[in-house]
Amino acid sequence: MRVEALLIESLLIYEIIVRCTEVVSILDEHSLDLISHSQAQTRRFGARLGELLQGGDVLCLAGELGAGKTCFAQGIGRGLGIEGPITSPSFTLINEYRQGQARLPFYHVDLYRLGEAKETLTLGLDEYFYGEGVCVVEWANRAPEALPAEHLWIELRYIDETRRALLMKAVGNRYEELLREFNEVASQQGNKVTRQRGNKASVASLPR
Repeated sequence: MRVEALLIESLLIYEIIVRCTEVVSILDEHSLDLISHSQAQTRRFGARLGELLQGGDVLCLAGELGAGKTCFAQGIGRGLGIEGPITSPSFTLINEYRQGQARLPFYHVDLYRLGEAKETLTLGLDEYFYGEGVCVVEWANRAPEALPAEHLWIELRYIDETRRALLMKAVGNRYEELLREFNEVASQQGNKVTRQRGNKASVASLPR
């Protein structure tokens, strides 16, 4: 019995050490994995990111219908200070939001109804990608060749009726720094790193 008790105690200690190591492990600079438990929380994630964005930043959103791309984009707009409704430009392809109280212009692009990738040439996307505002592209996977070489790629995945997974991948030094800043803000507001797998760090979100 004594040996069994010591063995169980050792296993528990080992598990605690492993968990602690995972919690304080250094984030991979290229990617971050989040879990959202509601639409409101998806918007909050977007708003936190929006508060950190600079002119010229490009965010590329991908994911199936209903994964939460527009919801996340709405949060980004809120983080920039955009007031009023933010809707997906499914038919117009591009919505521009320029408001006096906003920190930056917000360019919301939706490529869902894009017939062919070459159609992006007629949209003048470079004007938005390299302009003074922030550009968010929904369904970015429909025209990857039209995207800037450096960007933040955000893949949203359906888990169940309320939960969504968000995988952020930084392409370029600016976006690696942005991920670090975003994780610091998220950690301060109730989220913490829970594990790291290969080149991907996972974050568990506490407030809902």
